[in-house]
Amino acid sequence: MTTTTTPQRPIGSGFGARSTAADVLEGIDLTGRLALMTGGYSGIGLEATRALTAAGAHVVVPARRPEAAREALAGIDGVEVDTLDLADQDSIARFAERFLASGRDIHLTINSAAVMASPHSTVGPGWESQFGTNHLGHYVLVNRLWPAIARGRGRVVAVSSSGHRRGGIRWDDLDFSRDGYDKWLAYAQAKTANALFARRLDALAKDAGVRAFSVHPGGILTPLQRHLSKQEMVDFGWIDEDGNQINHSFKTPEQGAATQVWAATSPRLDGLGGVYCEDCDIAEPIADDDATTMGGVRSWAADDAQAERLWTLSAELTGVDAFA
Repeated sequence: MTTTTTPQRPIGSGFGARSTAADVLEGIDLTGRLALMTGGYSGIGLEATRALTAAGAHVVVPARRPEAAREALAGIDGVEVDTLDLADQDSIARFAERFLASGRDIHLTINSAAVMASPHSTVGPGWESQFGTNHLGHYVLVNRLWPAIARGRGRVVAVSSSGHRRGGIRWDDLDFSRDGYDKWLAYAQAKTANALFARRLDALAKDAGVRAFSVHPGGILTPLQRHLSKQEMVDFGWIDEDGNQINHSFKTPEQGAATQVWAATSPRLDGLGGVYCEDCDIAEPIADDDATTMGGVRSWAADDAQAERLWTLSAELTGVDAFA
């Protein structure tokens, strides 16, 4: 089994929770670089797109709602929009075919699109929708685009979440068909899968010059909360009864975009990979039973054996594996 060699511990990046995407890109010239950015027209993805283009990158934003994406990105130079539905394997294949036909290299890939705590539904042949979209959709996208990513010899960033801390991969009940659906456990599984995907991809791809990272962007109020009721967010202490944000630990979208942009571009990460990052640095491991520490990565999201097992399972489920 190939393993990662990068320690899961902070490196003293000089940035932190309040750094913005523009801060971490200061002095970095991305002219001539192509970035692929799922979710790049909403929330923190939009701010990441804005920052990357300001640094000179050309950003391709594949979108389930391309007209909405074009409207949101209007006035930002250096962006192109194409059609992609991560919940639809055929849509992913068509997008990848179109992109590969262009002959271009991909230097940065940021998998930022996601659904969170959605009502129970299935995609594909019956996959639970959060796992099927957040993980399997991005897994297939990266594998189908691998020729362009390999030529670009850059980085792949999977946007995970502290939500992974609620639980790992449910190996014996992936689709919640046995125990009943829990939207937060389903989100935790999908976000753990994002972290394990980056860990295994890094092990497979580093000899080709491609490194991968997963990131927790922080707490941010964005359209990601679309499936939550106002009362749920009040009960969580995120907003008051009038809808005003009251959780002062939350980040702005510009700050929320920073860690994924840092992981995709920072020279401090040259030669490193496979680790889970937060607040613009590599995160600390956290005990699986620690219910008090804020931040950190659970063992089940930073485990080489589970990462390899998930990759094998994902290949079996989708029939796609660029490294087979």
